[in-house]
Amino acid sequence: MNFLRHLHVLVLGLGDSGLAMARWCVRCGAASVTVADTRATPPGAAKLADELPQVRLVCGPFDLALLQVPGNADGSAAAVQLVLKSPGLSPLAPDVAPLLDAATERGALVLGELTLFAHALKDLKSERGYAPKVIAITGTNGKTTTTSLTALLLERCGWRVGLAGNIGPTLLDTLSAALDLEPPVQIELPEIESAAVDGAATAASTGAVVAGAAGQSAAAHAAASVGLDEPAADVDADGADAEAAGVDAPVIAVETGDEPGSAVPLVDTAQAADVLQSVEPSDSAGATDEVPPALSADTIDDPESTAAADRIGGGPPPHLIPPPPPGPVFDHLPEAWVVELSSFQLDGVTLFEPTSAAVLNITQDHLDWHGDMAAYGAAKARVYGPADTTRASTTTMIVNRDDAAVMAMVPKPAPLPVEVSREPGKRGPAKVKPPKFVPREVVSFGLGMPSAPGDFGLLDDHGMTWLVRALPLDPLDAQGSTPRSRKAAAELDLVINRLMPADALRIRGRHNAANALAALALATAAGAPLAPMLHGLREYRGEPHRVEFVAIIEGIEVYDDSKGTNVGATVAALDGLGLDKAPGKLAVILGGEGKGQDFSPLAAPLARHGRAVALIGRDASAIDAAVHEACAAAGVVIERFDDLPAATRWCVEQSRSGDAVLLSPACASLDMFRNYAHRAEVFVDTVRELATERGEVLE
Repeated sequence: MNFLRHLHVLVLGLGDSGLAMARWCVRCGAASVTVADTRATPPGAAKLADELPQVRLVCGPFDLALLQVPGNADGSAAAVQLVLKSPGLSPLAPDVAPLLDAATERGALVLGELTLFAHALKDLKSERGYAPKVIAITGTNGKTTTTSLTALLLERCGWRVGLAGNIGPTLLDTLSAALDLEPPVQIELPEIESAAVDGAATAASTGAVVAGAAGQSAAAHAAASVGLDEPAADVDADGADAEAAGVDAPVIAVETGDEPGSAVPLVDTAQAADVLQSVEPSDSAGATDEVPPALSADTIDDPESTAAADRIGGGPPPHLIPPPPPGPVFDHLPEAWVVELSSFQLDGVTLFEPTSAAVLNITQDHLDWHGDMAAYGAAKARVYGPADTTRASTTTMIVNRDDAAVMAMVPKPAPLPVEVSREPGKRGPAKVKPPKFVPREVVSFGLGMPSAPGDFGLLDDHGMTWLVRALPLDPLDAQGSTPRSRKAAAELDLVINRLMPADALRIRGRHNAANALAALALATAAGAPLAPMLHGLREYRGEPHRVEFVAIIEGIEVYDDSKGTNVGATVAALDGLGLDKAPGKLAVILGGEGKGQDFSPLAAPLARHGRAVALIGRDASAIDAAVHEACAAAGVVIERFDDLPAATRWCVEQSRSGDAVLLSPACASLDMFRNYAHRAEVFVDTVRELATERGEVLE
């Protein structure tokens, strides 16, 4: 992995991602690494000094001096060639933007952890034949639930899964840990002219900086390798050494597994091409594509039907476990990566092209970071890989057909011009060649019936809701010879396959049913078979503080959704749980630090599903103003409280048997609590006290 070798790198921000990028740079042989953080004492400073004493830490306000790295033998400073920005730092921030602009003007690349991860996978494919499936999930709400569930489903298929990203741990730390466990690469070098080997060994032993191609600096080579334009100014890697080390062909260094960055002598890639070949696994998971029979509620909960699963640790019966994807054999590197990505991580990413990816939904959030909704949505859309519609993409787009903003991300052919100018000297209109357009592979999910072959959805039938899938079409016609056109396929009747009852899910609410459908769509697009996943789906209990069941008090169910820190998350919880509880109603606790959000989208679901609303926190008045009229018209009572325990007790008192109490604040917690987990702790403690007072027996 030569992308970072011999580069002078600046890492901005010493959070988890910044520390992971610093570790990765040292591992991959960067010439120097500087970490800068505006805080006087960053929380990761001690760990950085202990693990990476060779890395320089600069604390305090960012300034342009960070783009120079002192330490050359003649006392001069080397120029930074690569800037790695931590995802928490907005590129629009007044202390960040000038530094990034100056770095770009001086020819340095500005990247983030996700691009480094994508580049690492590219290099590993070239060097070791490592080509895992990559499944990426983003969206305003439901990311963590869908990511965790997708990983669980793939594990139930017998795949080794790497779970990382915004959900934690970091991408690069997870990859590093797996690489450390793999045995070192053993390469049989062919007999080549000794002069070539001796020359490469000499270059390595003298510490010469080797450029990626003749005349290229390290920064230019790095720019070319990620598909970017060469930097405007050719930055000298280390004095005149970069020019002196120019070679006629790219070179490779094979890690020996001894010390990070250690390598055997460099060998001309033209001579080693027959030795290091990229082996790309087939897209097939090696399992049957048969659609499993529908699982009924009785079958799923029957102890006899799951006995075999219990014998193998809760997974599916052995005959339902498919073999892992074919390809080179690795003992520890994941066969599939399932990554949760925030809009911060996706902003400006390059080279990232996953196997399947989903934007679950788009609602107003993080506008202080991105500037506006257009920039926020554009960042989310990067999860689908490059937006070039003139080439075939390897990414299957998983889209929420109930969300117009997500559906707008599906590329469409550019319209032809209405008026066409005449060609000089010719009669009649000019001939216009339609722009080249390659359609994307798209699978949708939603809360209604599937709309196209391969889509997922819900079917309500005689009081029971089913998770269903429209069977994907055979791409060939009945004679098995002529590929069906997309138009012809769309005109055929859908064949709906019932997968399992929604009531068999342990996670409640229709929004969680949508998350389950998204997970199934993502995994099947990566080649995983449905049968073992449906057995795994019933096991998932949900994430902490995401519409998490707490207790039942006199027939009233209580749920903790403290992680619902924005309006979109709370709207999803209200509609999802409200539909599940109907004809019962919801008593909801709202309020906290509103982050400047528009609270008006809360009004309609509160009027539909609410019985009572308790308001707390700094922005209680703003919420009241946004929802009061709609709630009053629907007979929903609203009260304000000074603390969460009082609000919780009042909500239980307002509720009836068959109702539910829901903490889903739509706000951040820092005005009253340490974090959303502390808010949940206070809520749950109050519920348990109240249950004990009323003689309820809690689990």
